[in-house]
Amino acid sequence: MPILGKIGGTVEREQADAALFGRDRYLPTSGKRVPNEADRMCGAPGCGGGWTMPWKSRRRPILEREWACSQKCLKALVNSVVRRETGEGIVADETTSHRHRVPLGLVLLAQGWISHPQLRSALDAQRASGRGRIGDWLTQSCGLPEDRIARGLGVQWSCPVLGMDGFSAASMALVMPKRMVAEFGMVPLRVAGSRLLYLAFEERPNAAVALGVEQMSGLKVESGLLPGTKFEAARSAVLAAEGVPVHMKLVADRDGLADGIVRAVEQSQPLATRLVRVHQYYWLRMWLESGATQGIGNLPPGPEDVVDTLFLVGGQR
Repeated sequence: MPILGKIGGTVEREQADAALFGRDRYLPTSGKRVPNEADRMCGAPGCGGGWTMPWKSRRRPILEREWACSQKCLKALVNSVVRRETGEGIVADETTSHRHRVPLGLVLLAQGWISHPQLRSALDAQRASGRGRIGDWLTQSCGLPEDRIARGLGVQWSCPVLGMDGFSAASMALVMPKRMVAEFGMVPLRVAGSRLLYLAFEERPNAAVALGVEQMSGLKVESGLLPGTKFEAARSAVLAAEGVPVHMKLVADRDGLADGIVRAVEQSQPLATRLVRVHQYYWLRMWLESGATQGIGNLPPGPEDVVDTLFLVGGQR
């Protein structure tokens, strides 16, 4: 993952950019000149060639911050990245880490937003139906506004309730693969100040998703909730907009994952690549040309010259 260095108490933006886009260049927004290509060394562990650019015609691919001088060295770099993403440092499932949270009905009751009879009526309706969320039943049986439900969930999960100001479906459709938007109950809303990405969830924030998006985008992610009707409208708009092309790949094991990444990178020859694990998905994003790297953070300005691949290991679907 990108490494942020601190000098004099300030975070060096160029170092963070270099962690994603390669040691041989800076982003156009950095204001720095492009370093001499002769300074670029093969980054593969154990590379015995010590190749620099004048002696090799191979200028790509670049995997995260490193250039590989050969397919063998690329495989070594990929194996290192795969080991990192298949390691033990996985964010715990929120159902485990937050199992003792106060139920939503009691939160709303404690805030004075519903009465005991209203809560009892909603619980009885939920029990009789055998389905549905308590918030939905409070809306249906008691007429509680969905904004109030969202505020109660915000109190329950200690996160803000977000608004739709500044939302652009066309730009937010480029943040991540649509399959993740549809499957994880979330939608990107907007970027504030060129450094903060707001990520909206319908019921509760998902720390693993937020971390993965933060690592891929290079932006600080702020998670929050969006009331039901607004959430569905935003998610539908993002799913309908043009996004980055996505390929789905099923692989048998970690070796198959590494081989699949090597094939994808060798075929596309990207100038920048990033691999991030988000729950069961291994998300590979490749920036193919320099124009694709000129968006906010690491977000592409358009769907051209960027390709996503989602790998599933072990035949998961």
